[in-house]
Amino acid sequence: MLESLARRFVKVGRLQIAMPDGKIAEYGDGTGELIAIRLNGWRTPLRLAAEPAMAVGECYMDGALEMERGNIYGLLALFGRNFDFDPNRQFRQPFFKRAWFWWLRHLRQINSRVSARRNVRHHYDISNALYRRFLDPDMQYSCAYFAEPGMSLEAAQAAKKAHIAAKLILEPGMQVLDIGCGWGDMGLTLAERVPGGEVFGVTLSTEQLAVAQERAEARVAADAEGANARFELCDYRDVQGLFDRIVSVGMFEHVGQPNFQAYFDTVARLLKDDGVAVIHSIGRRDEPGVTNPWIAKYIFPGGYIPALSEVLPAIERAGLWLTDVEILRLHYAETLRHWRARFLAQWDEIAADYDLRFCRMFEFYFAVSEIAFRYGGHMVFQLQLTKRVEAAPLTRDYIGEDESTDQSHPKRRSGMGVAC
Repeated sequence: MLESLARRFVKVGRLQIAMPDGKIAEYGDGTGELIAIRLNGWRTPLRLAAEPAMAVGECYMDGALEMERGNIYGLLALFGRNFDFDPNRQFRQPFFKRAWFWWLRHLRQINSRVSARRNVRHHYDISNALYRRFLDPDMQYSCAYFAEPGMSLEAAQAAKKAHIAAKLILEPGMQVLDIGCGWGDMGLTLAERVPGGEVFGVTLSTEQLAVAQERAEARVAADAEGANARFELCDYRDVQGLFDRIVSVGMFEHVGQPNFQAYFDTVARLLKDDGVAVIHSIGRRDEPGVTNPWIAKYIFPGGYIPALSEVLPAIERAGLWLTDVEILRLHYAETLRHWRARFLAQWDEIAADYDLRFCRMFEFYFAVSEIAFRYGGHMVFQLQLTKRVEAAPLTRDYIGEDESTDQSHPKRRSGMGVAC
């Protein structure tokens, strides 16, 4: 079964598989770097053939799939290059398969307040020390913005914050809501832009909240810029009040398709009539799908990467204007490349704190996610939303102009200027 699958699927590249019985076979057209794997245990080929989307990751974590030449990223990249993209594949399935697909998708994404908190705890409350090992010092755990080739991760994350701040069109005295505030740096950065106002950040992660509150308290104690930020443990559905600006970075992926309408209805309820919201989220270029089963089990339970075709109707029904859309294509692939390199550089230390299986799990997570952006049709979208048609400028010139005067922007600091 596995040999038949490999022959049919691997058309480009060189893949060598050593079976548990000692048999070695090679697949592909012989081009490129040799990727060689060894399968341990007689069940391993059966698992890989029966459910590759789950089994490749699990077998790598357990040592049942060993890399003899190349690494797990190289193996997944080989699969990615052979991926036959068919944007209509779901709709050519028999009706009963399509019905099962939609029902399963809905079932796995019902994120009540209780399940949403549990899902966040699974990934984000592991340990702040772990995330400090591979994130930038500001602890931005979302797609960076590589405005120039060769930018460092730190510079690209600073550019991301400046880019989003420009789209928010901030002014002194404004009330700003940060939905899914993470470790607080985005909110603290925006707080510097609204002297006399306030940034209110909400999260469901106790680990993230502790760092965010500590940072906010440190700014208050030092009487520093950005001291007008506060953070609370709160579900976005329970936030009350009205805000001039709303920002949400890397949180919408955890909402779940059944809750899209509630999410945008909440944004509309909390946004002032002349307000502006910016939503930054991973998306998919093809039709609605399901979450990779390995990712759903080990990394982001309850998570889902949305298609714009299922997001826009919810925005329309919420009565919001979509005043700007920007698609960031390979920016997240580059971000993940940096994270993976930093994680691998501290492999021994992380393995000592956790174990080898945990390290392999995170390595596979970074690798398979990067491949999804390079070959699998994943991207990031930034949506600017308003209630009134005139709430945002009529052209996009203001974004580049704001970045060009932003002293925190890495290009501005280097004297390069900024072009949007």
